[in-house]
Amino acid sequence: MQLFINEKNNVVTEAIDGLIQGSSGRLSRLDGYPHIKVVVRSDWDRSKVALISGGGSGHEPSHAGFVGQGMLTAAVCGDVFASPSVDAVLAAILAVTGPQGCLLIVKNYTGDRLNFGLAAERARSIGLKVSMVVVDDDIALPDIPQPRGLAGTLFVHKISGAMAEEGASLETITAVTERIIAKVKTIGLSLDTCLVPGSEKIDRIPFGCAELGLGIHGEAGIEQISYSGVKAAVSVMIDKLDQSVGQGELVALINNLGGVSNLEMSIVANEVFSSQLGDRLSWVIGPSCLMTSLDMKGFSITVCPVNAEELQYLRTSVGLFSWPGCNSVDPEKVVEMPDGLRAEPPVPSAHSQTKELIVGCCEVLIDCERELNTLDAFSGDGDTGSTLAGAARALISKVDELPLADHTQLFRALGQELSQTMGGSSGVLLAIFFAAAGDSLSNGSDIPNALIDGLKRMKEIGGAELGDRSMVDALEPGLKAIVNDADPAKAAREGAEGTAKMVRARVGRATYLSADQLQGNKDPGAEAVAKLFEYLAKRH
Repeated sequence: MQLFINEKNNVVTEAIDGLIQGSSGRLSRLDGYPHIKVVVRSDWDRSKVALISGGGSGHEPSHAGFVGQGMLTAAVCGDVFASPSVDAVLAAILAVTGPQGCLLIVKNYTGDRLNFGLAAERARSIGLKVSMVVVDDDIALPDIPQPRGLAGTLFVHKISGAMAEEGASLETITAVTERIIAKVKTIGLSLDTCLVPGSEKIDRIPFGCAELGLGIHGEAGIEQISYSGVKAAVSVMIDKLDQSVGQGELVALINNLGGVSNLEMSIVANEVFSSQLGDRLSWVIGPSCLMTSLDMKGFSITVCPVNAEELQYLRTSVGLFSWPGCNSVDPEKVVEMPDGLRAEPPVPSAHSQTKELIVGCCEVLIDCERELNTLDAFSGDGDTGSTLAGAARALISKVDELPLADHTQLFRALGQELSQTMGGSSGVLLAIFFAAAGDSLSNGSDIPNALIDGLKRMKEIGGAELGDRSMVDALEPGLKAIVNDADPAKAAREGAEGTAKMVRARVGRATYLSADQLQGNKDPGAEAVAKLFEYLAKRH
């Protein structure tokens, strides 16, 4: 897999430079490249307790992304997944520590503990006031003597940062952070490992499995579990957290490990809020990329019981774009549909043959979902199959509510249903098609000619004609074959196959593609239409 990097040896320094130059002057760095990579607050005057954290890079925005007023004073950056040196940590201590002292916030990895610990000892030997806390929030391996430090570290950054900004003493901040560390718990899960720049990707997680409890450096988790969807995965994680976390009101931190889309992370959040701990979750941080593992396709869930003072520190605003804030978890609010969209529901009527026909057509679209998505991936965004299958499933669930015995009202009802349940341009176009066909039936047309009228209206509004590489290339010949008493399935199939030879599209996303990209690939909409005509031919 390719990465957006230059030389692998320069990824950290170039990333730091990019961060600093886009910070509106809030951040600076020590002049120690390449061995000493320390990001510091530009406005720091040493009048308060300094907070220093860090570790290996590859966890961005942690840790440099949390340097700023109300959080960290400095971040010490090692190479990717490698602890910074003792000299780098000591340089950070010397650069920011004033009379009030400094607190080192360290994740529980051997290299970090040793390098930060020795730097603290050297700083103390020259008279500086230094404390160190070690975060060990990982619960994946319950019997391990030294649990790893994970995204729970962010609770320590935020609470200690708010306290330091208020002017609290080093002793007070240290005591509170140790209390937080004792009760914050984290567990992670991933569908895939990460890719370290300059290294071969390790594919140890089979398809259909997820790894539970893996570390943020790609370390193997406690076990690989069968993956059947996010609900079951979150349930396993929440169950382990429930067994480990103490009593009281909880704040959750939902952390994207780097390779999960925002859409998926919102689904994860929904499952967390609906879980067995949901009644105790009053506040949430994220879902966001907070402590990542490069591009890992996974996420972690952190929970921490908090008192009123700790919650206030978490909620104190900071001017850092990397920090998403601590937001309340509230019941879902639903606003009524506006009157203009509240159509009168059709009067249901039964007709077994029509019901069987509709359900059969829907099942055809559901069965070819993956095939159509694959076709669409060549010319669009790979979702035509899912769009059609989703509408088909919705239609099956509503079929008994349709006016099956009244074709005029049925076509109009199908148009209304598709306009609500089927996304994209295809949903709108098919809604127009059925609505116009219903109007034509009400004016005395028979079904074949009514469908032709629906096609005409769809073409007028959508702009597609024969040869434009769309569903029209199969739909129009198929419908005309019915009217002309020819073979509609054959005509639709020839139309669909013909789209594979069309090297220019005039409608849809395929218009942005070159002839080489289109050559040999059928239009997915036309293919779906051809499959429906073939199904109808088998029935009759």
